[in-house]
Amino acid sequence: MSLFRQLWLAVIASTIIAFAGSFIVSMVTARDYLEQQLAIKNNDNAASLALSMSQLDKDPITVELQVAAVFDSGQYAQVRVIDPDGKPMIEKTSPPSTGGVPDWFISLFPIESHPGSAQVTNGWTQFGTVELVSHNQFAYGELWNGAFRLLIWFGGGGMLMGLIGMQILLRIKRPLDAVVGQAQAISERRFIRIDEPTTPELKSLASAMNAMVSRVKAMFEEEAARLEQVRREATLDSLTGLANRSYFMNQLASALNDDDAPPNGSLVMLRLADLAGVNRRLGRDSADELLRRIGAHLSSHASTQPGAAAARLNGADFALLLPGNDNPAPIADQLLALLRDLVAAGLIDGEGVGHIGSGVYRHGESLASLLSRVDAAIASAEGEGNLGWRCANSDDAQCANNNADWRKVLECAIETQRLRLIEFPVANSSGTLLHLECPLRLQAAEDGEWLAAGSFMPVASRLAMTSELDLAAVNLALERLALGLPAVAVNLSGESIYDADFRQRLHAMLGHRRELAARLWLEVAEIGAFQHFDEFVAFTGLIRPLGCRLGIEHFGRQFSQIGRLHDIGLDYLKVDGSFIRAIDSQPGNQAFLKGLCGIAHNIGLTVIAEGVQTQDELDMLPELGFDGATGPAVPRV
Repeated sequence: MSLFRQLWLAVIASTIIAFAGSFIVSMVTARDYLEQQLAIKNNDNAASLALSMSQLDKDPITVELQVAAVFDSGQYAQVRVIDPDGKPMIEKTSPPSTGGVPDWFISLFPIESHPGSAQVTNGWTQFGTVELVSHNQFAYGELWNGAFRLLIWFGGGGMLMGLIGMQILLRIKRPLDAVVGQAQAISERRFIRIDEPTTPELKSLASAMNAMVSRVKAMFEEEAARLEQVRREATLDSLTGLANRSYFMNQLASALNDDDAPPNGSLVMLRLADLAGVNRRLGRDSADELLRRIGAHLSSHASTQPGAAAARLNGADFALLLPGNDNPAPIADQLLALLRDLVAAGLIDGEGVGHIGSGVYRHGESLASLLSRVDAAIASAEGEGNLGWRCANSDDAQCANNNADWRKVLECAIETQRLRLIEFPVANSSGTLLHLECPLRLQAAEDGEWLAAGSFMPVASRLAMTSELDLAAVNLALERLALGLPAVAVNLSGESIYDADFRQRLHAMLGHRRELAARLWLEVAEIGAFQHFDEFVAFTGLIRPLGCRLGIEHFGRQFSQIGRLHDIGLDYLKVDGSFIRAIDSQPGNQAFLKGLCGIAHNIGLTVIAEGVQTQDELDMLPELGFDGATGPAVPRV
């Protein structure tokens, strides 16, 4: 039973009890008072009539006229004159009347009208006795009206007290609702704090809940910090903070093979030819400072371009991956200028100690082919002796067509529905399908090639057209769900999430197909989610009530920010394939991913591995705590 119903029952019960007590006491008191007033009235009027009769002639007609005059006023039930022997001389009686008062009320509170009497004299002798009995119908009427007014007063007062009680209860209920919401969020592995109310009892409850949330969050953050350190040890070079060789090779393989990677890009490599000599001549501290300066320069370049990555491959080799950039010349020139500045600063004591090689690649090129071309370019630069840069030649390397009217192509493709989704299975360790991952494909021209998202989404991002493409993808997914597919996942771009109009249009679209929303999985890339985090939170808050599953894909490179995800209501994470490649042979990554899965499970998230290439990788995932996987090694069902 709700608190409001209990409140109203308590108010009604207390009102009835108070009314019953007051009613009985008031009615009994009023009845006694009315009986006294009737008795006094009867005696006074009897005395008045007797005095009047005593002063007039005592002939029967006169006496009867006087009695009739009093009786005909209608206030008396009986008027009579009795002689000294007790025999009635004149008697007037009217039938009993209740005046519309219910019989049950009369029987519950009977009013007796005691007769009043007075002596009538004739000189010094007694002529007779006058008796008057007033009607009690007027007393009953007054008593009944008083009871009715009392009922109205208590009813109105009870209603007023109920309304006041409701307002008080609403004020009490608001902080209680907040505590209930906090408890529900904790059951969903979301740890949120609430404002503490001013009511002392409720304040202590809210304070205790907030303290518990703070402790859990602190434990969560401590574990996340520990795992971030494990990740850095497993994937980063301790001196420069750049990616180590194994992690960078995984990133490079993803750039060459992943479906949503840009269609082309550049790889730039820098080699210090005499690092051992620098270390010997200038000392270890100077050599370390040299490496840190080069690492900081490469890291600054990587941070300004989406998807870029910088690495220290070994003691003297550095690499910079630039997806979507097919002109590495400006970067190479800046690296040469950096090396000259280091020579001028005394950190390098010679001209022929640094060489740069670069190569432009296309999506699908093999890792060995690209590395061999760039290695050949470095060897060519080393052959010249001094600081130099050489770019690898490749017949396969083609620049993007900068002259194409991409806006027209994209608008035409959307208008003519030259868009489709392809399917990749996402399954758990037992092979059960979790959902179908459905990336978007676009046909630039009729009967033309279907382009992967990596080919057109970067252009759409520059042209602010990602919202239309994402809405089209969601609409295609809903159509597939309507045909009976179990579950479909669609990628949304970070630029779309940033657009408030897109969020509202998506909400309206899903609201009209709400029966399908529970089978729709919507995911945003890690870089887009954290780059526009406030908008991402607004997106999850708007879409989650519709029943969609929400997640982040390509997760892991910004693992240190996982603490921001504990209270926004996500459902799953897809871990970036660069952490998954060769996971069966990388203990450092295994420790990191096992901890990542543990933390994610503690906040109620499903964890899925991306880009699983081999059966050995797939077999390792359940031991690390993964709930599912996608990639070439996952069989189609």
